[in-house]
Amino acid sequence: MPTWIDTHCHLDAAEFAADTDAVRSRAAVGAVTHCVLPAVEAGNFDTVRALAHRYGDSYGLGIHPLCTGRAHTDDLQRLDLALAAARDDPRLVAVGEIGLDYFVPGLDAARQELFYREQIAIARRHGLPVILHVRRSADRLLKHLRPAGVSGIAHAFNGSLQQAQEFVRLGFKLGFGGTVTFETARQVRRLATELPLEAIVLETDAPDIPPQWLYRTARQRAAGQPQARNEPAELPRIAQVVAGLRGIGLDELAQATARNAAQALPKLGALLAGNCHCGLDPQSMLAQNLDAPGSGSGAGSSSPA
Repeated sequence: MPTWIDTHCHLDAAEFAADTDAVRSRAAVGAVTHCVLPAVEAGNFDTVRALAHRYGDSYGLGIHPLCTGRAHTDDLQRLDLALAAARDDPRLVAVGEIGLDYFVPGLDAARQELFYREQIAIARRHGLPVILHVRRSADRLLKHLRPAGVSGIAHAFNGSLQQAQEFVRLGFKLGFGGTVTFETARQVRRLATELPLEAIVLETDAPDIPPQWLYRTARQRAAGQPQARNEPAELPRIAQVVAGLRGIGLDELAQATARNAAQALPKLGALLAGNCHCGLDPQSMLAQNLDAPGSGSGAGSSSPA
Protein backbone atom coordinates (compact mmCIF):
# COMPACT_ATOMS: atom_id res chain seq x y z
CA MET A 1 0.00 0.00 0.00
CA PRO A 2 1.38 3.48 -0.86
CA THR A 3 1.98 5.77 2.12
CA TRP A 4 1.20 9.48 2.10
CA ILE A 5 2.30 12.76 3.64
CA ASP A 6 -0.35 15.39 4.32
CA THR A 7 1.71 18.57 4.02
CA HIS A 8 -1.01 20.83 5.43
CA CYS A 9 -3.46 19.79 8.14
CA HIS A 10 -4.93 21.78 11.04
CA LEU A 11 -5.42 19.07 13.64
CA ASP A 12 -5.63 21.77 16.29
CA ALA A 13 -8.87 23.17 14.81
CA ALA A 14 -11.93 23.30 17.02
CA GLU A 15 -13.72 20.91 14.65
CA PHE A 16 -11.37 18.14 15.81
CA ALA A 17 -11.39 18.94 19.53
CA ALA A 18 -13.77 16.10 20.49
CA ASP A 19 -12.07 13.29 18.58
CA THR A 20 -8.52 14.26 17.58
CA ASP A 21 -7.11 10.81 18.38
CA ALA A 22 -9.76 9.10 16.24
CA VAL A 23 -9.15 11.50 13.34
CA ARG A 24 -5.42 10.86 13.38
CA SER A 25 -6.00 7.11 13.78
CA ARG A 26 -8.25 6.98 10.72
CA ALA A 27 -5.58 8.74 8.72
CA ALA A 28 -2.92 6.29 9.89
CA VAL A 29 -5.11 3.32 8.99
CA GLY A 30 -5.43 4.87 5.53
CA ALA A 31 -1.62 5.02 5.24
CA VAL A 32 -1.27 8.75 5.91
CA THR A 33 1.90 8.26 7.87
CA HIS A 34 2.82 11.91 8.46
CA CYS A 35 1.03 15.26 8.76
CA VAL A 36 2.52 18.76 8.81
CA LEU A 37 0.60 20.97 11.24
CA PRO A 38 0.96 24.72 10.61
CA ALA A 39 0.07 27.23 13.30
CA VAL A 40 -2.11 30.23 12.47
CA GLU A 41 -1.44 32.60 15.38
CA ALA A 42 0.74 32.94 18.45
CA GLY A 43 -1.99 31.54 20.67
CA ASN A 44 -1.79 28.10 19.07
CA PHE A 45 1.99 27.71 18.86
CA ASP A 46 2.06 25.42 21.90
CA THR A 47 -0.92 23.40 20.68
CA VAL A 48 0.48 22.49 17.28
CA ARG A 49 3.83 21.66 18.85
CA ALA A 50 2.17 19.33 21.36
CA LEU A 51 0.05 17.63 18.71
CA ALA A 52 3.02 17.07 16.41
CA HIS A 53 4.92 15.37 19.23
CA ARG A 54 1.85 13.40 20.29
CA TYR A 55 1.29 11.87 16.87
CA GLY A 56 4.84 11.71 15.55
CA ASP A 57 4.10 14.47 13.04
CA SER A 58 5.77 17.85 12.39
CA TYR A 59 4.73 21.49 12.66
CA GLY A 60 5.27 25.07 11.57
CA LEU A 61 4.93 28.30 13.53
CA GLY A 62 3.52 31.43 11.97
CA ILE A 63 0.75 34.03 11.83
CA HIS A 64 -1.92 33.47 9.17
CA PRO A 65 -3.00 36.50 7.10
CA LEU A 66 -6.60 36.07 8.26
CA CYS A 67 -5.36 36.40 11.85
CA THR A 68 -3.37 39.58 11.36
CA GLY A 69 -6.35 41.76 12.29
CA ARG A 70 -6.32 40.47 15.86
CA ALA A 71 -2.57 39.88 16.09
CA HIS A 72 -0.24 42.31 17.83
CA THR A 73 3.06 43.38 16.34
CA ASP A 74 4.62 41.94 19.52
CA ASP A 75 3.51 38.53 18.19
CA LEU A 76 6.30 38.76 15.64
CA GLN A 77 8.79 38.83 18.52
CA ARG A 78 6.92 35.91 20.11
CA LEU A 79 7.35 33.99 16.87
CA ASP A 80 11.05 34.83 16.73
CA LEU A 81 11.55 33.70 20.32
CA ALA A 82 9.48 30.54 19.83
CA LEU A 83 11.55 29.54 16.81
CA ALA A 84 14.77 30.17 18.72
CA ALA A 85 13.52 28.09 21.67
CA ALA A 86 12.60 25.20 19.34
CA ARG A 87 15.76 25.38 17.27
CA ASP A 88 16.77 21.85 18.24
CA ASP A 89 13.29 20.38 17.89
CA PRO A 90 13.43 18.06 14.84
CA ARG A 91 9.66 18.35 14.42
CA LEU A 92 9.74 22.11 13.79
CA VAL A 93 10.05 22.18 9.99
CA ALA A 94 8.78 25.57 8.76
CA VAL A 95 7.54 29.08 9.40
CA GLY A 96 3.87 29.01 8.57
CA GLU A 97 1.16 29.39 7.81
CA ILE A 98 1.93 32.87 6.51
CA GLY A 99 1.01 34.80 3.39
CA LEU A 100 -1.54 37.18 1.89
CA ASP A 101 -5.28 36.88 1.29
CA TYR A 102 -6.97 39.30 -1.09
CA PHE A 103 -10.18 37.28 -1.31
CA VAL A 104 -11.77 37.79 2.12
CA PRO A 105 -13.29 41.31 2.34
CA GLY A 106 -12.49 43.73 5.11
CA LEU A 107 -8.87 42.76 5.71
CA ASP A 108 -6.18 45.42 6.08
CA ALA A 109 -3.89 44.74 3.11
CA ALA A 110 -1.05 46.86 4.48
CA ARG A 111 -1.14 45.06 7.83
CA GLN A 112 -1.14 41.68 6.11
CA GLU A 113 1.87 42.70 4.08
CA LEU A 114 3.72 43.92 7.17
CA PHE A 115 3.27 40.56 8.90
CA TYR A 116 4.14 38.65 5.74
CA ARG A 117 7.29 40.66 5.06
CA GLU A 118 8.50 40.41 8.65
CA GLN A 119 7.82 36.67 8.85
CA ILE A 120 9.81 36.05 5.68
CA ALA A 121 12.72 37.87 7.29
CA ILE A 122 12.30 35.79 10.45
CA ALA A 123 12.23 32.57 8.43
CA ARG A 124 15.42 33.56 6.64
CA ARG A 125 17.10 34.43 9.93
CA HIS A 126 16.27 30.99 11.34
CA GLY A 127 17.12 29.13 8.15
CA LEU A 128 13.62 27.71 7.76
CA PRO A 129 11.34 27.32 4.72
CA VAL A 130 7.88 28.86 4.67
CA ILE A 131 4.36 27.48 4.22
CA LEU A 132 2.43 30.05 2.21
CA HIS A 133 -1.24 30.94 2.11
CA VAL A 134 -1.91 32.06 -1.48
CA ARG A 135 -5.35 33.44 -2.30
CA ARG A 136 -5.59 35.99 -5.09
CA SER A 137 -2.17 37.20 -3.98
CA ALA A 138 0.43 35.25 -5.95
CA ASP A 139 2.08 38.20 -7.65
CA ARG A 140 2.41 40.19 -4.42
CA LEU A 141 3.80 37.16 -2.60
CA LEU A 142 6.34 36.64 -5.36
CA LYS A 143 7.45 40.27 -5.19
CA HIS A 144 8.71 39.76 -1.65
CA LEU A 145 10.00 36.23 -2.19
CA ARG A 146 12.36 36.99 -5.08
CA PRO A 147 14.88 38.99 -3.02
CA ALA A 148 14.34 37.00 0.19
CA GLY A 149 16.01 33.75 -0.75
CA VAL A 150 13.49 31.52 1.04
CA SER A 151 11.48 28.63 -0.37
CA GLY A 152 8.99 26.07 0.88
CA ILE A 153 5.41 25.15 -0.03
CA ALA A 154 2.73 27.31 -1.69
CA HIS A 155 -0.29 25.74 -0.04
CA ALA A 156 -3.60 25.19 -1.91
CA PHE A 157 -2.18 26.80 -5.02
CA ASN A 158 -4.77 28.11 -7.47
CA GLY A 159 -2.95 30.76 -9.50
CA SER A 160 -2.00 30.79 -13.15
CA LEU A 161 0.45 28.47 -14.86
CA GLN A 162 2.90 31.35 -15.24
CA GLN A 163 2.69 32.13 -11.52
CA ALA A 164 3.09 28.46 -10.67
CA GLN A 165 6.21 28.25 -12.82
CA GLU A 166 7.68 31.28 -11.04
CA PHE A 167 7.10 29.71 -7.61
CA VAL A 168 8.75 26.53 -8.86
CA ARG A 169 11.67 28.53 -10.23
CA LEU A 170 12.17 29.98 -6.75
CA GLY A 171 12.33 26.47 -5.28
CA PHE A 172 8.77 26.08 -4.05
CA LYS A 173 6.56 23.02 -4.22
CA LEU A 174 2.85 23.56 -4.85
CA GLY A 175 0.18 21.96 -2.65
CA PHE A 176 -2.87 20.23 -4.14
CA GLY A 177 -5.83 19.01 -2.13
CA GLY A 178 -9.61 18.84 -2.20
CA THR A 179 -10.11 21.48 -4.88
CA VAL A 180 -8.52 19.23 -7.51
CA THR A 181 -11.36 16.71 -7.07
CA PHE A 182 -13.95 19.09 -8.59
CA GLU A 183 -14.37 18.79 -12.34
CA THR A 184 -15.30 22.47 -12.42
CA ALA A 185 -11.88 23.45 -10.98
CA ARG A 186 -10.37 23.43 -14.46
CA GLN A 187 -7.35 25.63 -13.74
CA VAL A 188 -6.29 23.70 -10.64
CA ARG A 189 -6.74 20.38 -12.46
CA ARG A 190 -4.72 21.69 -15.38
CA LEU A 191 -1.88 22.64 -13.04
CA ALA A 192 -2.02 19.26 -11.28
CA THR A 193 -1.78 17.61 -14.70
CA GLU A 194 0.79 19.75 -16.50
CA LEU A 195 3.27 20.84 -13.84
CA PRO A 196 6.40 18.69 -13.46
CA LEU A 197 5.80 15.87 -11.00
CA GLU A 198 8.72 17.14 -8.92
CA ALA A 199 6.76 20.37 -8.26
CA ILE A 200 3.76 18.77 -6.50
CA VAL A 201 2.95 17.92 -2.90
CA LEU A 202 -0.36 16.69 -1.47
CA GLU A 203 -2.44 18.13 1.34
CA THR A 204 -5.93 18.24 2.81
CA ASP A 205 -6.04 21.56 4.72
CA ALA A 206 -8.40 19.63 7.00
CA PRO A 207 -10.91 20.48 8.32
CA ASP A 208 -11.20 22.95 5.44
CA ILE A 209 -11.34 22.58 1.61
CA PRO A 210 -13.45 19.40 1.53
CA PRO A 211 -13.12 17.21 -1.57
CA GLN A 212 -16.04 16.89 -3.95
CA TRP A 213 -17.55 13.83 -2.24
CA LEU A 214 -17.83 15.72 1.07
CA TYR A 215 -18.96 19.07 -0.29
CA ARG A 216 -22.50 20.32 0.34
CA THR A 217 -23.96 22.94 -1.95
CA ALA A 218 -25.63 26.09 -0.63
CA ARG A 219 -29.00 24.54 -1.43
CA GLN A 220 -28.13 21.37 0.49
CA ARG A 221 -26.92 23.38 3.46
CA ALA A 222 -30.10 25.48 3.39
CA ALA A 223 -32.08 22.23 3.46
CA GLY A 224 -30.34 21.25 6.69
CA GLN A 225 -27.42 19.14 5.45
CA PRO A 226 -24.31 20.28 7.33
CA GLN A 227 -21.02 20.72 5.52
CA ALA A 228 -19.07 17.50 5.95
CA ARG A 229 -15.78 17.72 7.81
CA ASN A 230 -12.59 17.16 5.86
CA GLU A 231 -9.97 14.90 7.48
CA PRO A 232 -6.42 13.81 6.66
CA ALA A 233 -7.86 10.33 6.01
CA GLU A 234 -9.25 11.74 2.74
CA LEU A 235 -5.74 12.22 1.32
CA PRO A 236 -5.39 8.79 -0.37
CA ARG A 237 -8.63 9.34 -2.29
CA ILE A 238 -7.51 12.85 -3.31
CA ALA A 239 -4.25 11.25 -4.46
CA GLN A 240 -6.22 8.85 -6.65
CA VAL A 241 -7.71 11.83 -8.47
CA VAL A 242 -4.30 13.42 -9.02
CA ALA A 243 -2.81 10.14 -10.21
CA GLY A 244 -5.72 9.69 -12.61
CA LEU A 245 -5.29 13.19 -14.04
CA ARG A 246 -1.60 12.56 -14.61
CA GLY A 247 -2.01 9.00 -15.84
CA ILE A 248 0.46 7.55 -13.33
CA GLY A 249 0.29 4.89 -10.65
CA LEU A 250 -0.33 5.58 -6.98
CA ASP A 251 3.06 4.22 -5.97
CA GLU A 252 4.83 6.62 -8.30
CA LEU A 253 2.79 9.55 -7.02
CA ALA A 254 3.31 8.62 -3.37
CA GLN A 255 7.06 8.29 -3.76
CA ALA A 256 7.40 11.50 -5.76
CA THR A 257 5.26 13.65 -3.46
CA ALA A 258 7.03 12.33 -0.36
CA ARG A 259 10.37 13.15 -1.95
CA ASN A 260 9.10 16.59 -2.91
CA ALA A 261 7.85 17.31 0.61
CA ALA A 262 11.23 16.35 2.02
CA GLN A 263 12.95 18.69 -0.43
CA ALA A 264 10.61 21.57 0.38
CA LEU A 265 10.97 21.06 4.15
CA PRO A 266 14.51 19.74 4.74
CA LYS A 267 13.97 19.07 8.45
CA LEU A 268 11.00 16.92 7.51
CA GLY A 269 13.29 14.96 5.20
CA ALA A 270 15.75 14.44 8.04
CA LEU A 271 12.93 13.45 10.38
CA LEU A 272 11.58 10.87 7.94
CA ALA A 273 15.04 9.53 7.12
CA GLY A 274 15.71 9.03 10.82
CA ASN A 275 12.32 7.48 11.54
CA CYS A 276 12.85 4.57 13.90
CA HIS A 277 9.44 2.99 13.21
CA CYS A 278 10.69 0.91 10.28
CA GLY A 279 8.69 -2.25 9.83
CA LEU A 280 5.66 -1.03 11.77
CA ASP A 281 2.34 -0.46 10.06
CA PRO A 282 0.87 3.07 10.35
CA GLN A 283 -1.67 2.08 13.02
CA SER A 284 1.08 0.59 15.19
CA MET A 285 3.14 3.76 14.73
CA LEU A 286 0.25 5.88 15.97
CA ALA A 287 -0.43 3.57 18.91
CA GLN A 288 3.21 3.82 19.91
CA ASN A 289 3.03 7.62 19.85
CA LEU A 290 -0.25 7.73 21.80
CA ASP A 291 1.20 5.49 24.49
CA ALA A 292 4.23 7.73 24.95
CA PRO A 293 4.53 9.47 28.34
CA GLY A 294 3.14 12.99 28.48
CA SER A 295 1.17 12.75 25.24
CA GLY A 296 -1.70 15.15 25.82
CA SER A 297 -4.15 16.20 23.12
CA GLY A 298 -4.57 19.93 23.50
CA ALA A 299 -6.71 20.38 20.38
CA GLY A 300 -9.09 23.25 20.30
CA SER A 301 -7.83 26.21 18.25
CA SER A 302 -9.75 27.08 15.13
CA SER A 303 -8.16 27.23 11.70
CA PRO A 304 -8.95 30.04 9.28
CA ALA A 305 -7.94 27.75 6.33
